[in-house]
Amino acid sequence: MEKKALGRGLDALLPSVKAAPMPESAEVQRLRVDAIVPNRYQPRQTFAPQELAELTDSLKQNGLLQPILVRRKGDGIYELISGERRWRATKDAGLETIQAVIRNCGDEESIVLALVENLQRADLNPMEMARAYHRMMNEFGLTQDIIAQQVGCERSSIANVARLVNLPLEIQQLIEANRLSMGHAKVILGLPGQSEQLRIAQLVVSGTLSVRETEKLVESSPVAKKRVTKDLRRTPWSDVEERLQKRFGTKVTIQKGRRGGKIVIHYFSPPELDGILETLLN
Repeated sequence: MEKKALGRGLDALLPSVKAAPMPESAEVQRLRVDAIVPNRYQPRQTFAPQELAELTDSLKQNGLLQPILVRRKGDGIYELISGERRWRATKDAGLETIQAVIRNCGDEESIVLALVENLQRADLNPMEMARAYHRMMNEFGLTQDIIAQQVGCERSSIANVARLVNLPLEIQQLIEANRLSMGHAKVILGLPGQSEQLRIAQLVVSGTLSVRETEKLVESSPVAKKRVTKDLRRTPWSDVEERLQKRFGTKVTIQKGRRGGKIVIHYFSPPELDGILETLLN
C-alpha cells in the first residue's frame, strides 16, 4: 500500500483557488497530437501512472470531455498551456488528433494558467508548487502579492510554500515522495541549520510522526530547545506577533527594550523580502 503523506496537506494552506479560465468565445479546433509539445513552465513534474491509465481508458470509452489549451510556437507547432494529462492520455490511447483551444499569451500568463489549472484539478506536490512560485518570482519578477491575486489565495500562503525551496534537497525529495506533509515542512523550517532539519525529518519519517508529535520533537531538539522554550513563553506581545506573522507570511518578533523596543521581520530569500517591502509600503 502506498504510504500517504503525514498530517495535513495543501487543503488547509490553500482553501480556495480560482479555476483556470478558458478564453471567452473559445473556438475548439482539432490539432494533431504530434504537433503539440509540453509546456516548459509546467509545474507538475510527476504523473501517476494509474491515474493516467484510468484517464486513457475513459478517453477510449467517452472521448475528451474538455479541450486542452495551447499557444502557437511557429512552424505548425503548439505548446501546451494546460491539459498535459489529457494530452498524454490521448497519445496513450493511440488517437492522432485532440480537441484544443488556441490562446495567444506570453510566458508569464502561460505559467500562471498552468499552475492554476493544476491547483483546480488536483493537489500539486508542495515542492512542485514551491518551485513554480519561486520561478515566477525570480524569472518573471512577480511579487508574492501579484501571484496571490492571480492564483486566488493569501499572500502569506505563497510565502509559506515558496520557503520550501530553502529546505535541504533530501527533505524536498521526502515531500515529493509524499512522505512529509506541508504541515511537517513548516515545523521543520523553523529549525536552525540544515543538518538539524534533516535529522528531524528522518526521525519524523521513520516514526510516522504526526505534525503535533513533530512539534514536540522539535521542542526537545538540543539545537532548537532554547529558541522553542522562549517561543512557548507567552508575552504581552505574543498575540500581536502572531497577527503580524500571518500578515507577512514569515516570522515576526517584538523585542522590548528599556525605553521602547523594536519589531523584527525575518525573511529567507530576496523575493520574500520584496513581498514584505511591498506589503509595508502599500
